[in-house]
Amino acid sequence: MFILIGLLFLAVYGVLVFYIGWSGWTWMRPMVSSRFKWLYVVALVFLASSFILGRFVGNFPALGIIGSYWLAAFCLLLMLLPIVHLGIWLFRLTSLPRHRVQKWAGSLTLLILVSLLSYGTFNAYSPVVRTYEIRIDKQAGDLRELNVVMAADMHFGLLSGQAHAKRMVEEINALKPDLVLYPGDIIDDNLDVYLDKGIGEIISGVQATYGVYASLGNHDKYKGRMEELISALEQSGMDVLYDESISLDGKLTLVGRKDKTESDRASLDSLMTDLPRDNPILLLDHQPYGLDIAAENGVDLMVSGHTHRGQIAPAHLITRAIYENDWGHVQKGEFHSIVTSGYGFWGPPIRLGSRSEIVQIKISFANG
Repeated sequence: MFILIGLLFLAVYGVLVFYIGWSGWTWMRPMVSSRFKWLYVVALVFLASSFILGRFVGNFPALGIIGSYWLAAFCLLLMLLPIVHLGIWLFRLTSLPRHRVQKWAGSLTLLILVSLLSYGTFNAYSPVVRTYEIRIDKQAGDLRELNVVMAADMHFGLLSGQAHAKRMVEEINALKPDLVLYPGDIIDDNLDVYLDKGIGEIISGVQATYGVYASLGNHDKYKGRMEELISALEQSGMDVLYDESISLDGKLTLVGRKDKTESDRASLDSLMTDLPRDNPILLLDHQPYGLDIAAENGVDLMVSGHTHRGQIAPAHLITRAIYENDWGHVQKGEFHSIVTSGYGFWGPPIRLGSRSEIVQIKISFANG
């Protein structure tokens, strides 16, 4: 079954690549020698296979970088080209020369593509700080307020590298957090790249009064034992809660869940069974499912990521349809859900219709 699905995927992908390639050649053909055709075909095949090969050939990081940008161009062209072809067809109803219309349409498409890639790269690598203010009607010891900073979906690896990590540390520390939370997808499927680039050493510079805590996401994977991955992350200055809970000086409780993709993930009610309910309870759960379940179990604030807010529009319409809260703040009675669009990105290092972000959550308590 998996082989058939894979073959079907490759067949559809091949047709779409042919459509893009044919569109490009139709535009270029009047301007280049016919001998250039075979070079063009080879280049297109290389680009089309670069993303797939780049995920499996670890010794050639440049291949993964090229493949990521190809995926961005591929997605954007699939949205642009049908509109361009419709425009060309409509212009045929006018007296404008066909070859001139086609030439300018191709040039305009290339200009728009480069502009979108540039703007999307800016959105991906230029994070903003989004601030939410919420109230939890419970006492948290002598705490009246808590300044929580959250970052998720960093996907540290080839393209979300040292510079992006340093920027994150600077941004978080500038907010002077009491508590820092990372609800998953800290790395991008490859712990070796994370370690080799020294990203762990960089993010260990994050400072918070009550510490830094993390849960794991669907891309926090390792070919060895999960304990080794957790140990490597904890050397980066964070405590990983892997279906675990911890009390912060008896003032509030943190619960961190395994990712939804983990077959042995414990149910939330079993994790909450022996926890005191009179103190605030904060839940780290990478994928924002089960908001009602969290509310029923006494969770006061659930922080999540995963959705990237679609990352490249109009995919945000899909995430909005899948998740009750795909981005931002949702309150249901006394329960709060906050989902971040993420600090990094998956695949192409661009964001359109979303922005790389760090989230600041200012919590006031009943005794505040």
